[in-house]
Amino acid sequence: MFPGVLVAALSVMPASAKDRVGYQAIAAGSLTQAERTIEAERTIFPERPELMLNLAAIYARTGRDAQARALYGDVLGADPVAMDLADGSVQSSHTLAQKGLARLTTTMATR
Repeated sequence: MFPGVLVAALSVMPASAKDRVGYQAIAAGSLTQAERTIEAERTIFPERPELMLNLAAIYARTGRDAQARALYGDVLGADPVAMDLADGSVQSSHTLAQKGLARLTTTMATR
């Protein structure tokens, strides 16, 4: 449903740390497991943008738009962080959050 958001948010950690941000579970389509992994990490690191972005992507994919929107807002309310993406590019956490919000808005407009 929101593949662009999911892909953008997936690989914001080095390969060795992806399990802690739910990457493997998201890639395997196990969103429930990914959500549990991310929520556990957020109890330790609540302000890490990669966790917020991945969780927002899961929320968006599972129809929890208000929760996704809130997390994207939290990312935008913090200082921007350079995020390494799967394709080797680097984007600001703010850019990724804005893209996620735009997809939510577009989806709502087409419902």
